Amino acid sequence: MKLISWNVNGLRSALRKNFLEYLDAEAPEVLCVQESRCTPEDVEQLWPAAYATYWHMAEKKGYSGTVVFTKTRPLRIQKGMGIDRHDHEGRVLTAEYERFQLVNAYVPNSQRELTRLPYRQEWDRDFLAFLKQLERTKPVVVCGDFNVAHTELDLANPKANVHNHGFTPEERAGFQSFIDAGLVDTFREFEKRGGYYSWWSPMAGARARNVGWRIDYFLISAALRPRLKRAFIQPAVMGSDHCPVGIEMDI
Repeated sequence: MKLISWNVNGLRSALRKNFLEYLDAEAPEVLCVQESRCTPEDVEQLWPAAYATYWHMAEKKGYSGTVVFTKTRPLRIQKGMGIDRHDHEGRVLTAEYERFQLVNAYVPNSQRELTRLPYRQEWDRDFLAFLKQLERTKPVVVCGDFNVAHTELDLANPKANVHNHGFTPEERAGFQSFIDAGLVDTFREFEKRGGYYSWWSPMAGARARNVGWRIDYFLISAALRPRLKRAFIQPAVMGSDHCPVGIEMDI
């Protein structure tokens, strides 16, 4: 089973580029999209017949949002975490399958001046509690844009970014709490070196020079680790300032 996650930085924009061609070529069992920034009515798109689509839109028009494209219809769909202060921005969309819970997440950005860092820390704590609650019923697969580079290996210029949003000690500690709680960073199960990134600034040719950040992840419950066969990043796939990331599991 191939699962892919992609922050498309606007689904309408991605559709004008290579989104449907990419979906057809990769043919994942599930594609999780973040930062869709639209409603189904906005795009008036006939989606590939192989996929059912599920949307969680932000109340603010043109902002945030998550979408799941899936070949297998989930047993249940849940929008949000069930916490009102977090559930107005379309950031969490959960699909329950027979053997696991799939959580598509677009984690809040702390903002350049760190104005949203306190909220981000609260969100991380509540999101982890939400995941552990889900895990009581079935193992979880969590994917999406976490808006943080976990370690110095996960960005090209760690020393210069220690106190910048996306690499503050507080954000990194928030991500570490997911690992400490037993979730597995799938990519690091296969690749221990740096130089692998999933987001690049649009400024100064950063992508061409591979001056990037790894901020998009697949985390899985430890119980699923024996079923994990592969984890990958696809930096050659254009269409967004992020690239797709994915895993393959034997389920």
